[in-house]
Amino acid sequence: MQSKLENNIEFLKGVGPKRAEILQKELNIFTWSDLIHHFPYRYVDKSKFYRIDEINEATPYIQLKGRLDSFRLIGAGRKMRLQGSFSDDSGTLDLVWFAKIDWIHKYLKVGVEYVVYGKPNKFGRNFSITHPEIKTVGEIVKQNHSLEPVYNTSEKMKKFNLDSKGVSKLMYNSLEQLNNTELTEILPLKVLDAYKLMSRNKAYHQVHFPMDEDSLAKAIFRIKFEELFLIQMRLLRMKINRNIQHKGFFFEKIDNKFQEFYEKYLPFELTGAQKKVLKEIRKDTLSGRQMNRLLQGDVGSGKTIVSLMTMLMAIDNGFQACIMAPTEILAQQHMEGISGLVAAAGITCAILTGSVKGKARKQLLTALVAGEIDILIGTHALIEDPVVFKNLGMVVIDEQHRFGVAQRAKLWKKNVMPPHMLVMTATPIPRTLAMTLYGDLDVSMIDELPPGRKPIRTNHRRENSRLEVFGFIGKEIEKGRQIYIVYPLIEESETLDYNHLMDGYESVKRQFPTYPISMLHGRMKPADKEFEMQRFVQGKTKIMVATTVIEVGVNVPNASVMLIESAERFGLSQLHQLRGRVGRGADQSYCILMTGYKLSKESLARMKIMVDTNDGFLIAEEDLRLRGPGDIEGTQQSGVTDLRLASLSKDYKILMLAREVATHILNEDPFLDAHENQFLREHLAAQHRQKGWGKIA
Repeated sequence: MQSKLENNIEFLKGVGPKRAEILQKELNIFTWSDLIHHFPYRYVDKSKFYRIDEINEATPYIQLKGRLDSFRLIGAGRKMRLQGSFSDDSGTLDLVWFAKIDWIHKYLKVGVEYVVYGKPNKFGRNFSITHPEIKTVGEIVKQNHSLEPVYNTSEKMKKFNLDSKGVSKLMYNSLEQLNNTELTEILPLKVLDAYKLMSRNKAYHQVHFPMDEDSLAKAIFRIKFEELFLIQMRLLRMKINRNIQHKGFFFEKIDNKFQEFYEKYLPFELTGAQKKVLKEIRKDTLSGRQMNRLLQGDVGSGKTIVSLMTMLMAIDNGFQACIMAPTEILAQQHMEGISGLVAAAGITCAILTGSVKGKARKQLLTALVAGEIDILIGTHALIEDPVVFKNLGMVVIDEQHRFGVAQRAKLWKKNVMPPHMLVMTATPIPRTLAMTLYGDLDVSMIDELPPGRKPIRTNHRRENSRLEVFGFIGKEIEKGRQIYIVYPLIEESETLDYNHLMDGYESVKRQFPTYPISMLHGRMKPADKEFEMQRFVQGKTKIMVATTVIEVGVNVPNASVMLIESAERFGLSQLHQLRGRVGRGADQSYCILMTGYKLSKESLARMKIMVDTNDGFLIAEEDLRLRGPGDIEGTQQSGVTDLRLASLSKDYKILMLAREVATHILNEDPFLDAHENQFLREHLAAQHRQKGWGKIA
């Protein structure tokens, strides 16, 4: 039998077809469940009453209790108004209405005691309230809540009498019919008792119509806890199921290839953080379970060398390895870097991208299935059906957020038993988001830069400093350095007054007429991109004018300046990624954030954060705080945006508690078979059917 929660909103008392259509279009409310999850954004305290003689010109919205002494219609036609005289034992004021006059005129009765709420205004010597809320004292007594909810609505909704009051009436109607049999408790009783949580049914009633501040706080905590708890349960169950279902290849030995590389060919001493991650990976490959590990590391922290040594573990145990990158430029960079490091150790590398065609592609695929290739580096081409490995044991996915779940999962099927999986990101993820996006993965972190790296100096400059900035760039080029200049737009926009790439390119050419300049943007053909990129990598051009296509996958140690035009157009994470394109050599590097004069408070905050710190994880936390999770890449795969009340930037303690409770329940009852977990199991199954949640590989 279908729950009332799943009823079409049209069939709720007070809605009907036309109001249903507007609720669907304006608020995405299709069902009764959608409605009760449309939470108030603030509350008006109706517990306090003022006296009329306490009113002054600075008085905000107030609530009064008194009598209606008289009322009358004044004027005619569109200029008609309804005016009433309202008094208490301290004084008198006027109540005035210009709209809904007919309805209010019928409602009002002289001599009746009313409660009035509104903003007082002074005209001459007298105060009045225009369009006050007005209810009889009897109606207020029945209400049994002193905090009145205020809901987000729209101008279109108000035309259908669906202002905040209208929505509140619908909410009351729905909650009247949704009792304990509909808002069934899903948390085990011992969790409710242990953490003194309000019941589910009571929490939804109190969050919409709270009796007092204490009841509201408890209701909000309960609903936030439930939202975060359900996400953690889902992710942790996926992890348990995967560990049970997917056995992993056993890498029994660390042998010649790994040891030889470590002792002879490693170009620098590993940091403590890198060694720690390698130990975690080694433990995974000895566990008998398939490894699924997320490796976070700031730009330049040395993730690639860790991934290479992870692939050497596989090779030492008779397996092949592959690394999948989101762009041909990044794949080519990995190919050059990795093959150069391991060639002397007798390890065979190959690259497979969309550009590898014909005879060369056929030969590569033949060598791969014969086991003649140890490490295959490539793009999305790796997941195509004709790509068959002899014995794939380790998969590395670089910049994993650029790949969809289905694309990553295809690599699981490249062997009879799924290979170990290491997914890497140079975009630091806040702790709360990591636990929510990747709660089913084991997480490693490289939070230490290699020795000898100088921190990048970041400055914020405005247009009046442009000549000074160009002068500085000229001096850096004279020292033999190279420069990035990044623009947010390719072509001029009619609505956005920002510098764009084409004008910028011409401007830079005029400013530096004697220096060769490259240009790179997303609309260029792959071959043209590669040509321009290689000219810059080889030092044939001194300045690269580009869009954010160079955000990921460009490694030019000689580049010392990153100038970001219209920096206010970029988010913190993107600014940090762009800054990471410099600072890769031994020389001091600089990032210059160029903005217009007029900046919003949020834009100024972003510029200050970038100037103050190079810590990518701190920047990620600030990015989450400023923007929220909905704007962060990858959230569409996670259920994060299903959060209606909880906030990942504010509710870290609740998230930690929710994860702790979920872990404890699953440790005792991995399949939720116990009777006390029955409703929780059924709710998770229903969510799975509705959302179609899949694996995060």
